[in-house]
Amino acid sequence: MNEQKNDEDTVGTDLSTVREEINRIDRELLRLLSERRACSSKAVQVKELVHSPIRDRGREEQLLLDRIQIAKSFGLDAHYTTKVFHQILDDSIHAQQEHLQRLANADKAGDALVRVAFQGIEGSFSHMAALECFSSRTSQAVYLGCQTFKEVMTAVEQGRADYAIVPVEDTSSGGINEVYDLLLHTQLAIVAEKKSRVVYCLLALPAATLSGIKKVFCSPAAALQCSNFLSRLPNCHVEYSTDASLSGKRISEGSDKSVAAIASEEAARLFGLAVLERGITNQEENYTRFLIAARKPVKVDLRIPCKTSIVISTAQKPGALVEALLVFRENGINLTKLESRPVIGNPWEEMFYVDFEGNLEEDRVKLTLDELTRKARFIKVLGSYPCEEVPPTQISAKQRLNSGANAGAEIKPVAKAAAPAPKVSSKAKGYRLGSREYKAEDTIIDVRGIKIGGGGFVVLAGPCSVESYDQVMACAREVKENGGVILRGGCFKPRTSPYSFQGMGYEGLDILAQAGRKYGLPIITEVLSIEDMERVAEKSDMIQIGARNMQNFTLLSEAGRMHRPVLLKRGMSSSLEELLQATEYILAQGNQQVILCERGIRTFETATRSTLDLSAVPVLKARSHLPVIVDPSHAAGERDLVPPLALAAKAVGADGIIVEIHPEPEKALSDGPQALRFPEFADLMLRLLA
Repeated sequence: MNEQKNDEDTVGTDLSTVREEINRIDRELLRLLSERRACSSKAVQVKELVHSPIRDRGREEQLLLDRIQIAKSFGLDAHYTTKVFHQILDDSIHAQQEHLQRLANADKAGDALVRVAFQGIEGSFSHMAALECFSSRTSQAVYLGCQTFKEVMTAVEQGRADYAIVPVEDTSSGGINEVYDLLLHTQLAIVAEKKSRVVYCLLALPAATLSGIKKVFCSPAAALQCSNFLSRLPNCHVEYSTDASLSGKRISEGSDKSVAAIASEEAARLFGLAVLERGITNQEENYTRFLIAARKPVKVDLRIPCKTSIVISTAQKPGALVEALLVFRENGINLTKLESRPVIGNPWEEMFYVDFEGNLEEDRVKLTLDELTRKARFIKVLGSYPCEEVPPTQISAKQRLNSGANAGAEIKPVAKAAAPAPKVSSKAKGYRLGSREYKAEDTIIDVRGIKIGGGGFVVLAGPCSVESYDQVMACAREVKENGGVILRGGCFKPRTSPYSFQGMGYEGLDILAQAGRKYGLPIITEVLSIEDMERVAEKSDMIQIGARNMQNFTLLSEAGRMHRPVLLKRGMSSSLEELLQATEYILAQGNQQVILCERGIRTFETATRSTLDLSAVPVLKARSHLPVIVDPSHAAGERDLVPPLALAAKAVGADGIIVEIHPEPEKALSDGPQALRFPEFADLMLRLLA
């Protein structure tokens, strides 16, 4: 017994020592980060003197490449290193922008007291957004909670507050109409924006249970954004309140364990409530965009990316809005938002709220507004303000390879992409929307910033089936590290034998989605039934319809109703014309985001699992404008054959490949023989990207 106690004391002592070492390292990291920020402050002062740009993309790219090489010598992976330095660069750029803004607006009193009005009480999402926004601008701020959005605006107009912060739109339910209407009639100017993640939680008194909840207090916005979760609570009544945090405060003042509130986790901490369920919004990535308004507009340094918001009303005649919007195109200005609102008192007339990239001090913006004024019945500038988002500098796997970040790897000759496909006449029988006759230019499909089609080459990779958390995370890391851009994984597995592994279902989908988020990879998984389509589309960035379902026309039509790109695989015994006709079922329902996939067909040859029809690539690209990718894994059935077939796919002009990888293929629950081991995948990527 004494020996066991001595062992426990030793372990405790060792753990305390390790923790103290971690604390020491963290303190040193923070000190160095502070030193780096100070250097950024010196850099912007020099840039101000010589009038140089804030950002040097070439310098940022080289910095990331250098840091990745150094990190690899310490055993750190490129994804982790890039993520850390993106945060560091983001902080540096924002600090430099704020410095220039203070100079441009003669606001050198950074420690001056500011008063910020927001709707709600402490712990509300508006309050937390205000704290995030102003904590870096001033060391002294007073936050004034108001009951309504109108009171927030009035507080600033009357001088009781310096700034108003109001939510204008969110990613779940769209624009907030009341705020749009207030912006039209206020004399305040928009001076900044803030995008904040909103994570709703179900809060209740301690000891309450989810099954015992009979009433939920929440704001109308929270009810809309959490409607799927609320629909799953049996016999539960929803009662509205003006503010999410106020709902939490309300139940904390009582003793009823059958009532709950939808609010933030911060509200739970403030009011001593328990969190029964976290992250209950319909969309996991749920963000709200806030606008900050003041009595006077701000000037934005021309070196800072800027956004301008206006309201316009056009004449009530055909083509009036189109004529107004063409002004932006003619002057090379990108619109980021266009939303209509009815004109109060004028039935069937609309005002249009427009956000665009540009600074009021730019000549092209001045020219645009002059031309718009001549075409519009009404125009009002709401404000010109710095863009909050700083697009991170990205470096490709090919850049890492050429820089020596993968030094020591053997680089083999790379098959060159084929010349543009020859023009092949197509009568487009049964596939009008997908034909070259209907659309001559290539369709380029955007999957969270990843472009598929139009001459590029992308690699989708991952395990045949999702088997465990560790397995998928390991695969995601390898895909990211070696230049893959989309993570694949089967959650629902169509198997020939009913006794074979059928997949982990929705549990597997959750794991795949977590891996995608962690490593910044869009995900794709197969859907087998129309009942699963909508739920899978909520979490998967792409939908795959496999070869066995190529002519499941009900499933194809359902995929056509989704706002998700669809990867359609050629059936094992299907002609190219049948593949294009199947594609039409998706296109005809409105979804124009379809990618064709050649995965091999059945022939009399038995040496491989299927016969990869590489001639399908140029034929499909001649007859259709849709992207075409190749699946060498299912065609080969043997991992040794996958690399040469993948290289051949690139050589004949495919837009990409989809391959299977696995940390231990011999232990895979499905299709292990065709899955590449991690070193084999890394070697293939070197050859593809060199």
